[in-house]
Amino acid sequence: MSRPSNFPPPFSPADHVAEPTDPADERIEVGVLIVGAGPAGLACAIRLGQLLEEHPDVAERLGDVPVAVLEKGKQPGSHLLSGAVVDPRALRRLFGDRLRIEELPSFGPVPAESVYVLTRWAALPIPPPPPMRNHGNWIFSLSQLGRFLTERAEEGGSMILPETAAQKLLVSHGRVVGVRTGDKGRSREGGELGNFEAGCDLVAKVTVLAEGTQGHLTGVALDRFGLRGEDPQVWELGVKEVWKVAKPLDRVIHTMGWPLRPGKRYREFGGSFIYPMGEDMVTIGLVVGLDYRDASLSVHDLLQELKTHPKIRRILAGGERAQWGAKTIPSGGFHALPQRLHAPGLLLCGDGAGMVNIPRLKGVHYAIESGRLAAEAAFRALQRGETPASALSSYDDAVRDSFIWSDLYEVRNMRQVFGHGFFVGGALASAMTMSKGRVELGKLPAEPDADQPLLVTDRDAGYPAPDGKLTFDKLSSVFASGNKTRDDQPNHIRIERRVPREVAQLWAHMCPAQVYEIGAEEGDGTVLVELAPANCVQCGAITAKGGRLTPPEGGSGPEYTVT
Repeated sequence: MSRPSNFPPPFSPADHVAEPTDPADERIEVGVLIVGAGPAGLACAIRLGQLLEEHPDVAERLGDVPVAVLEKGKQPGSHLLSGAVVDPRALRRLFGDRLRIEELPSFGPVPAESVYVLTRWAALPIPPPPPMRNHGNWIFSLSQLGRFLTERAEEGGSMILPETAAQKLLVSHGRVVGVRTGDKGRSREGGELGNFEAGCDLVAKVTVLAEGTQGHLTGVALDRFGLRGEDPQVWELGVKEVWKVAKPLDRVIHTMGWPLRPGKRYREFGGSFIYPMGEDMVTIGLVVGLDYRDASLSVHDLLQELKTHPKIRRILAGGERAQWGAKTIPSGGFHALPQRLHAPGLLLCGDGAGMVNIPRLKGVHYAIESGRLAAEAAFRALQRGETPASALSSYDDAVRDSFIWSDLYEVRNMRQVFGHGFFVGGALASAMTMSKGRVELGKLPAEPDADQPLLVTDRDAGYPAPDGKLTFDKLSSVFASGNKTRDDQPNHIRIERRVPREVAQLWAHMCPAQVYEIGAEEGDGTVLVELAPANCVQCGAITAKGGRLTPPEGGSGPEYTVT
C-alpha cells in the first residue's frame, strides 16, 4: 500500500532560516514582534499594551513601535475560522475589569444543547457527554472577534501590519532576531511585475509566533531548535458553512456517526457541530481526522452529504448559504506539545503549538491564555537587569501552571484511542473522561497522518450531486470564501508532482478547494498532479498529508467575515 509520506515534498526548513540581509539602517526595528493576528497573537498584543501603559518607561525605551503584529490576510479576521463556542475564562482574565464579556461581539451564551448519533435516516438523541457540555460558554464568530480584538490591540499602541506574510525566520548567533517578510508583485515564474515590492527584515527583541494551525515559521522553528514533541502532531480538517435560515435554532447541536464509517479499517474519526448565530443565522461544520485511509474520502463532500439528513435538512430549510471555509485543527494533544515553548528570542503559542482540546473541540481560550502568558514573559525579558533566557523560559513554567496544561493532560490519549475504531475508541474515551484522565492507559502510539497506508473504495460514488441550493461543489465554495488569491502569483504549494495514482487521488479528494487534479499517466505507473494554487484557502491539509503549504503573497487567501 502507498503512503503519502513515501513521497516527501521538495521543501527544506533550513531554506527558511537566515541572517538579516538588509543593511542595518534599512531594517524595521520593533520591540516585540508578533506573527499572526489570531486570538493568540492579538491577546499577546493587548496584554503587552496593558503592561506598557503601566510602565511608560519601558514603552519609551522600545521606540516608535513597541509592538508590531503581522497578519498575512487582507485584514485581521480574514483567515480566522472556528466553531466557535468559546470558553470565556481566558477572555475574562485578559480584560479583567476593563471589559465585560457582554461587551464583546458575540451571539450570547449557549442557550441549550443536544447530541445525536446519526444513522442515514435517524437521529438518536443521547445525553451530552461531559466534553460536549457547553453550559456557560459563549457563541462567537471568530473572524468578527478577531477584528474586535485588533481594535483593542491598536488602542493599546500595537501596530498591525496586514497583507504581510512572514517567510523566513531571522536567526543570528543562535538567537531569533525577527522575520523576513515575503515579496509582493512577482509573476508565476518569479519575475518582478510593475507593482513589485521586496520583502524586508523586521527585527525585534522578542519574536512571538502565533501563526495558528500549520504555522509556516512555527514548523521551521520546531525543526531549527529541536523543539518537536514526544509524539508527532496529527491534524483534523474542518469544513464549515454559515447559513441564513428561515427559522431560528434554539440550541447547540453536535452529531457523531453517519456519514463517517465506524470500522477500524477506515480510521474515520470526527463529528459535526451546528450552532445558532442570532435569530437568522446558523453555522454548520464537519470535522474529520486526517489520519483516515480511504483515498476517496472528501470532508467537503461529506458535509454536503450530512446536510441531506432529514434532521439537518429541516434546520436549513428555506435558508441560503452565506459563507464557506475550511481549516485544519491540531489534534495530537498533550504528548505532541513542543518539548519547550521557547527558544532564544522566541516564544510559541496557540494552535501553532498544538494547544487544542479535541474531545471538547476547543482551543480559542487556550490561544488567548497562552498569548497573555507569552506577553508577560516577553515583557519580563525587556526589563533592565533581567536575563532574557530565564525570562522567556518563565513562559513554559506559566503554561505548565495554567489550565491549558491541566486540561490537556486530562485528555492526553483521547485522540489516539479512536485508532481502534469508533466503538472501542468511544468506550475508552468515556472511561478517560469520567475519571478526568486518571484511567491510565499508558502512552498510546501515534503516527503522522501521512504515514497511514492508503486504500481506495468507491466512497465518492455516494456523494450527493451539487444542486446549488442545499449541496454545493468545491469551486462555488471557494467563491463563497471570498478568496483573494491572485491567479498569476508564484505557486506556494510544495508537493512531489509524480506520485502513484492513489496518492494523487487522496490529495484531489482531500482538498476542499479543488487545488489538486490527477493529470497524465507517466510511464512508470505514476501520474502527474496538476495544481490550481489560486484556489487555495490555506487550510493546511496538504501539510498533514504529504505536502507542504508555504505562505503565498500577503493579502492572498480567503476573506472570512462571519466564520
